[in-house]
Amino acid sequence: MRENPVKHRLAQGDPAFGAMVFEFFTPGIAQIIRAAGAEFLIYDMEHSGAGIDTIKQQMAWCRGIDIVPMVRVPATQYHFIARVLDAGAMGIMVPMVESATQAAEIVAATRYPPKGVRGAGFGMAHDDYEAGSVADKIAAILSRTQVIAQIETPKGVAAVEEIAAVDGVDVVWLGHFDLTNFMGIPGQFTHPDYLNAVEKIIAAARRHKKVAGFMAMGDTWARDYYAKGFRMMAVGPDQGLLQQGLSRGLSVLREAAQRKEG
Repeated sequence: MRENPVKHRLAQGDPAFGAMVFEFFTPGIAQIIRAAGAEFLIYDMEHSGAGIDTIKQQMAWCRGIDIVPMVRVPATQYHFIARVLDAGAMGIMVPMVESATQAAEIVAATRYPPKGVRGAGFGMAHDDYEAGSVADKIAAILSRTQVIAQIETPKGVAAVEEIAAVDGVDVVWLGHFDLTNFMGIPGQFTHPDYLNAVEKIIAAARRHKKVAGFMAMGDTWARDYYAKGFRMMAVGPDQGLLQQGLSRGLSVLREAAQRKEG
């Protein structure tokens, strides 16, 4: 079975960089992102409207191209978590995690008995339809499956120490926009209350030997949040990257046209 080198790199203290997809669920998107140098790819189901059929196709298109596919599910529900894992996701991100109990439920949905409650389905997409020892497959899946808990509410920040302490949670991921919204300071990313919450998330990750994660929306975001201590970082969203690149290209064309006309 395929391994998850991103999980192992992060466990060793190394950083891992990837991308998030919200809009372009195309056959080539995984290869395009891998060719750009990404180590992992997180597909969004929370805000994109993507369903399980779309995700299963994307997991198939990630097979054999040396990128680790993960999925942000819409909510903490077993059927979301287990289905994307069965489709081939090597990691799951769950939004709005606010307690250790919730985090433990998430972890349990990713584990087979006796460590969890995940239902058994083998010879399917997640094990590449291969035959083999079920016990060996269970061990391999346990080793590779990455659990990312998103902290994006004041309640989640208040409980981040307990969430990060849950065995099986690998990453605590800052949901920066939602956090400012729920704090009543939407988009105020220099507000002292927001910055204090960010530090609490980073400190909890360090204390419990977990990884802090973040999606950078530009160069300044990437530099600043890496400096803060985030080590699993994605670039995105994909539609923003296209819009920014296209805007720059069109500006160049308009400037060239103006010079010629002048």
